[in-house]
Amino acid sequence: MQVIGLCRFSYPATGGFRLNRDTIEEQRQFLFAPDRLEERFHLFETITLPSFRTQTDEAFELLVLTGTCLPQIYADRLRDLTAGIKQIRVIEKEPGDHKQIMREVLNTARANPHQPCVQFRHDDDDAVSVDFIECLRAAVHENAGLMQQSESVGIDFNHGFIARREARGFQAARVYRSLLGVGLGMYVQAGSSRTIFDRLHNRLARFMPVVSYPDTPMWVRMLHAYNDSDHARKDTSELSSFTPQQAEDLRARFLIDPDAFDVKYAAR
Repeated sequence: MQVIGLCRFSYPATGGFRLNRDTIEEQRQFLFAPDRLEERFHLFETITLPSFRTQTDEAFELLVLTGTCLPQIYADRLRDLTAGIKQIRVIEKEPGDHKQIMREVLNTARANPHQPCVQFRHDDDDAVSVDFIECLRAAVHENAGLMQQSESVGIDFNHGFIARREARGFQAARVYRSLLGVGLGMYVQAGSSRTIFDRLHNRLARFMPVVSYPDTPMWVRMLHAYNDSDHARKDTSELSSFTPQQAEDLRARFLIDPDAFDVKYAAR
């Protein structure tokens, strides 16, 4: 079964974001600000890419969507960073309606629309575990009856870490959060053109069945000044310094080394 992910990398669109600007030009100015882009590239390289490079199930495709207007120096940098990961394909699109563009990109990527597929969404500053794709496939098989009778089914891994890099070092907390934009997949029945971006991720359960898996930490959500969600920017009350066990979990499940992250962050 085809597994397709979509990650937006500073793509200017109409709608689709909580912190929308009034015009595309205002979005460009916000998205392409040098300080913001440096932060995004740093997180993309040190948090997002390591686990996608080393998935236990290599049969997936991650589409990284950016705008044709991304300054060339950054477009080249994005392609250089992802060039060694065979599952990643960078796609450039003109700015447009968010929902329409996401649907077009995902449905075009389906090798056979007459076969079911699994889709997932991902943000360029978060991480999933090295067995995320494997677990998505397992969830489809474990819930085969539900999948067969539903046009679409959400697959929600609701256990993970929130983390933030602060002056006193890498801070984190192990938490349960339902229907985040990270660790969230969706089964799509054969012949359906639905996509995981058709609905707001936190409202997915209003429109389809959702199966939840709380057992194992499956994601890391980074908190920083540029988060699109108000909740994410304020969700810091549980953060504390890493315990040795948490640090080991980060290294083993996400290939994130908190110490190396701090060194690279300080060197920026």
